[in-house]
Amino acid sequence: MLAFAAAGAGALAAGAGVYAVGASVAARQLHRHHGHARLGGANAVTLFRLALVSALSIPLFGALLTGAPASGPTPATIAIIAIATVSLSLDGVDGHLARRQGLATAIGGRFDMEVDSVFALVLAALAVVVGGAPWIVLLLGLPRYLFGIAGAIWPWLHGPLPPRYSGKVVAVIQMITLIVLQLPGLPHPLAIVLAVGVLGALGWSFGRDIVSLWRRRE
Repeated sequence: MLAFAAAGAGALAAGAGVYAVGASVAARQLHRHHGHARLGGANAVTLFRLALVSALSIPLFGALLTGAPASGPTPATIAIIAIATVSLSLDGVDGHLARRQGLATAIGGRFDMEVDSVFALVLAALAVVVGGAPWIVLLLGLPRYLFGIAGAIWPWLHGPLPPRYSGKVVAVIQMITLIVLQLPGLPHPLAIVLAVGVLGALGWSFGRDIVSLWRRRE
């Protein structure tokens, strides 16, 4: 009992740490590059989404700290799905607010993208570690980070990209699928089909961006 209580406290501390680190890094970058006297509603929404993602990390850390094997649905499943759905529904609200208030900046867009990346990684890990989904699901949370590692090897991958509506659609499909994969009792064959299908869409989206950057490399 004491071990589980300690694990719960550790998970809460870890979740708070995720938010503290993310918010402090965002605050420093926004202070340096935001270029406006006020934070703006868009960045406030993104900070709230970061808090939601940090909350989602708590059951993940709890499962990892207790070492409990994945056993399908847990009492936290409904909360995970609800929090994830709220976070996803707010994605896009920040961009709308930034444009409406005349506070759209590159650093604000980058902040939103990084929160999206952590959101996807946490959901993928939750589906596997807490929900017992097949390990291939974890790959759905890695594309942005694999792209970043590739950019460290080939700097031309850091070049600017035009906004693509199709890329946004693929990203939304990715997040919706990750939320669906939290559902209890989802058959493994169906989870694998969903994961492979979304991985194909992500591969197409990232592949098109890579080809575009390669053609414009110096």
